[in-house]
Amino acid sequence: MSGTPILLAAREGEHLFYDGGLLTFKATGAQTDDALLLFEVAMPQGKATPLHVHPDADETFYVLEGEVRVHIAGTEDRVVSNGSVVGVPRGTPHAFAVISPAAHMLVIMTPASTISETFFRLAGEPAADPTLPPPPPNRERFGAAVARSGLQVLGPPPFAAPVGGPATPSASPATPTTADPR
Repeated sequence: MSGTPILLAAREGEHLFYDGGLLTFKATGAQTDDALLLFEVAMPQGKATPLHVHPDADETFYVLEGEVRVHIAGTEDRVVSNGSVVGVPRGTPHAFAVISPAAHMLVIMTPASTISETFFRLAGEPAADPTLPPPPPNRERFGAAVARSGLQVLGPPPFAAPVGGPATPSASPATPTTADPR
């Protein structure tokens, strides 16, 4: 990574209320000469991503706290918790669902994913005060962000009702959507 050094303390970064939780950019593509995208995400129980792929980056999750059920194509679904690492190669279908009361993860995308960063900025909204509760998920905003960013959504979350709560696929669209990545 070249460019300007990044020094952020805990709770620092660019905060977005995103899909019922809080996403904090720690290092963006612009800050890292597109070497990586790094963000923290705090999510409530029941948050489930649609089945999707990132065509432009590998994605690695580090679970800081909580339990998350993970689905990666070609592997057995697994529950991961504090200290677990999940690596998803680019182009691999995957999804996850929060099954504990809340989850907090650090996510790194290599190289930086313009598609994902654009998606999060379009789907989220600036959080001037990240200590406030996030607004509920917004299905229309989420769907429009998928269409405009090029994120490839293949279908709904591939899970039955998660352990500890009902299946709530957050704001994810119920039908597959593949947007033109241009």
